[in-house]
This record gives sequence, structure tokens and C-alpha cells, in this order.
Amino acid sequence: MTLLASPTLRLFIGAALISLSPVWVKLVHVPPSTSGFYRVFFGSAALVVYLLIARKKVVFSARAWFLLTVAALFFALDLWFWHRSINYVGPGLATLLANFQVFFMMIAGVILLHQKPRPVQVLAVPMALFGLSLIVGLDWNNLPEDYRLGVIFGLLTAVAYAGYLLSLRRARQHSPYRLPVREIAVISTICTAMMAASVFGEGESLRIPSVPDFGWLLAYGVLSHSLGGLFIASSLRQVTAAEAGLALLLQPTLSFVWDVLFFKRAMTTLELLGASVALAAIYLGSRSPSKQLQSTR
Repeated sequence: MTLLASPTLRLFIGAALISLSPVWVKLVHVPPSTSGFYRVFFGSAALVVYLLIARKKVVFSARAWFLLTVAALFFALDLWFWHRSINYVGPGLATLLANFQVFFMMIAGVILLHQKPRPVQVLAVPMALFGLSLIVGLDWNNLPEDYRLGVIFGLLTAVAYAGYLLSLRRARQHSPYRLPVREIAVISTICTAMMAASVFGEGESLRIPSVPDFGWLLAYGVLSHSLGGLFIASSLRQVTAAEAGLALLLQPTLSFVWDVLFFKRAMTTLELLGASVALAAIYLGSRSPSKQLQSTR
């Protein structure tokens, strides 16, 4: 039995690969929407090749196609906001904010599905806000304008990603397929067209300026978007809820580590405390009987 036969190992390798996503965005010298385009372009190409080689059919109902298109729209918005947040506040904080989607998912569950949150999930919300206040400081008005915009974009990323997850979940309600590989391939392909429209609408270009930039973007699409997602999707039915929750934390935690190691982000004791509190809140907010990992950025 190979090492990758272990679902727990696949889960954590997938989370580690996805944690590199904001690193690729920060490294490339292209506009935010352009890097978003190449993530889903290379990612969808890799997934389509996999489906063709594996000879897997892609058949959905009209309702599922509609929901997958809605999911693609939310994912395009997610990339649009997140890539700008990365540029303004760095990979670590941008990814931490994006993982606040667990709280917006909880709110959506209350409003749309009439689900009653567990007490620990309710407690997690003020915990997360307190942790965030320790990171960004309490004097909001004196923060640089770009930094404030990055925080706002990070939170909007969380809203958009929650919309993506809800749409994908609805699309898969009656899916005959055990893993969401086909759905993610379709969403990525539709999202590619949406991101291309965004690039041209902003007056930007799809030109890749250098060979290293091409390599970073290829790694973003193939390693983080496709391979990381496949590893996680293939493991979720075989791991415990606790393991899924830990993998949820691994991604923003490693993104902070990469931010410090690769981009020399300075972290004060107060910021480290705030990040720890926010990560603990995300973990508590994600605690549910389901094994569904709620964030695979």
C-alpha cells in the first residue's frame, strides 16, 4: 500500500498544496484578475485531461447545470476579491479572512435552512472578531487605505466563497457521482470564461511576462487548484470530522507561515495571539456532525 493510499495523508497534502495558492498570487507579476484566470484555466485543463484519460462521462440535469453556473459566478467573485486582498494585506491575513466563510455558512444555514447553530459555533463569532481586531488593531480609521480595503475584500471573499459552497452543495444533492471532480471541472471551465471577461473588462491583458511567471501560474492551477482539490475530495468520505477540521485550519496557518518565510512579514506578539484566536474560532465555527471540509481554497 502506497503512502497516498492513506486518506488522512491525502487530506493534509491537499490542504498543504492549497495553502500555497496565495503564494503563487503574490509571486506572479500579473494583475489580480489575470492570475485568477490562469488558476481556473490551467486547473480546468488538468481536470478535463484527467476526466478524458479516466473515460469518465459528464452528465448533469438542467437544474444542476444552472446551479454549477451560479457556483462559478460566486467562485469568480471569490477570486476577484481574494487576489486583491492578498496584494493589499498579504497571503496570511487574506487567507485567514477568506476562511471566515464558516461563519457566513452558519448564518446562511440559519436563514435559508432554519438550522440552529450549536452554542460553540455562536461563541466562535465574537472570538473571530476579537482575534481579527488584535491583528489589524482597534484604530481602524488610522490604518492605511489599501490595508483597510484588503480587509474588506478578504471578508467579501468569505461571503462569495460561502455562496460558492452553498451552490455546489445544492448542485450535488442528487448527483450520481461520489466525488465532485466533474462538478469542479465544469465550474472551473465556466469560471475561466468569466475571469477572461473580467480581465478584458478591466482593460488588462492575459499576457504572461516571463517564464518564471508562467511556472508560478501553472503551479497555481495544477498543484493547488487541481491536485490539492483532488486529494481533499478523494479523502473526505474516509476521514473523521476532527481530521477534516484540522485540515481546515492547516491551510490558513500554513499561508501565514509562507507569508513570514517567503515575504518577510513581521508578526508582533499581539498579531500572533490574534491569529491564534481567529484560527481557534474558525475551528469551532466549523464543528458539525458532517465530515464535509468547508474550505478548500
